[in-house]
Amino acid sequence: MKITALGLAVGVVFGTATALVNALSSPYSEIGVPFTGTVVGRTAKVLSLLLDAGWSWAALAVLAGWLARGLVRGAVAGALSLVGATVAYYVTDSAVADASTDMGVWVTVGVPFGLVLGAIGSAVRRSGAVGLLAALVVPVGAAAQMIVMPPRPHLTVTPSILVAEVIVWTAAALGAGWAVRRFWTQRNTVGAV
Repeated sequence: MKITALGLAVGVVFGTATALVNALSSPYSEIGVPFTGTVVGRTAKVLSLLLDAGWSWAALAVLAGWLARGLVRGAVAGALSLVGATVAYYVTDSAVADASTDMGVWVTVGVPFGLVLGAIGSAVRRSGAVGLLAALVVPVGAAAQMIVMPPRPHLTVTPSILVAEVIVWTAAALGAGWAVRRFWTQRNTVGAV
């Protein structure tokens, strides 16, 4: 019960933060206008590009599953994290940016994806090929999204976009490297025994 509440709470924080950062980064939102062209506005833009990406929402569910420890608990925590994030995102977004809502659609999509991604998150703790593949889901997903749909909301590549892309590529490479290193370390440890 505590783990599912934690998954929900982590999702609510993530969704709220994403909506607030989006509003702060937008020169068209009431709270974003004073920060247009400032360090705060540019930083918010980088964070917005990072948090408002599919791979980061997937990482949220994987993290919730990892925290839950156990396949079923991980799956439930992953789904609840995405539901909590979606509801919090749209409630916050409607309050700070007067945005319309597709909340029902995204909650419906988030449940099955959250179940799968949460289960994957719980499998990251496993050793062997299963743990390796589970640990590679987020880094490979982030890299795939960068290739197929990079964070470029407009044609001009701005410094904020460039910084966000460097952060994603670096984090994906470090995450994949960590997963492979852990796999080889576990394999060599087992082989030496």
